[in-house]
Amino acid sequence: MATYAIGDVQGCYDELRQLLDLLNFNEQDHLWFAGDLVNRGRQSLDVLRFIKGLGSQATCVLGNHDLHLLALHFGATRDKRNQTLQPILNAPDRTELMEWLRRQPLLVSNERLGYVMTHAGIPHIWSLEKAKKYAQEVEQVLRSKDATEFFRHMYGNKPDVWSKNVDGWARLRLITNYFTRMRFISTNGRLEFSGNGTPDSAPPGFAPWYQVPRDQPLEQRQLFGHWAALMGNVNNAAVVALDTGCVWGNKLTAMRLDDHVFFQQDCSAYQTHQA
Repeated sequence: MATYAIGDVQGCYDELRQLLDLLNFNEQDHLWFAGDLVNRGRQSLDVLRFIKGLGSQATCVLGNHDLHLLALHFGATRDKRNQTLQPILNAPDRTELMEWLRRQPLLVSNERLGYVMTHAGIPHIWSLEKAKKYAQEVEQVLRSKDATEFFRHMYGNKPDVWSKNVDGWARLRLITNYFTRMRFISTNGRLEFSGNGTPDSAPPGFAPWYQVPRDQPLEQRQLFGHWAALMGNVNNAAVVALDTGCVWGNKLTAMRLDDHVFFQQDCSAYQTHQA
């Protein structure tokens, strides 16, 4: 039995199945998905159906593209640029899929394996204990009758720095942005949203979040996706970058958590649609 962590699939179903063949994946194994299961790739519906069908063999965290799909489902946004998501919204099992998706967490951890996974990372200003608490705040709302209202308030870049005085929808928006959109950050925890390039493209006063010294060490090694431009290169033993740009024609990456061995599947470039 093995546990594998897999980077952003983004609708690349064929490549996911090819990667699983490479892993010799079987019913005894477990998969961790780093979020952004959908969007940009052509087979998002197939990806959702397959991963949902894995049941307890799959553990997922929500990424920003997954949350955007949920916002479309709940009618909280009417963005018409998401052609790759339309098959899901037209599917006969749409409600069942969306009910499953909104019950996925923002953070998962395994003390035995020594790993914690979020889509974009955990900012240096939070301990693991606090990160778990803040993730649960958002997860509770996502699974509640207030989900539609949450999605109506989810979009936006402000506030952009953590404070214990931030509350209400602004607090939930900021927590969500740290877990699902973070790339560059300042030493005081301020997020910068305009940059998505390589680490050396950080705006003045900001750095890649994983390069900023933590206020206190995490007890577990971090797994994250979200940042394809890194191509898995972080030069930091405490974090593992799993998004290697499959949807852009690069690779889909998996790491076996039991012994830290990497596996990669070559991918085809997709006609993409930005969200």
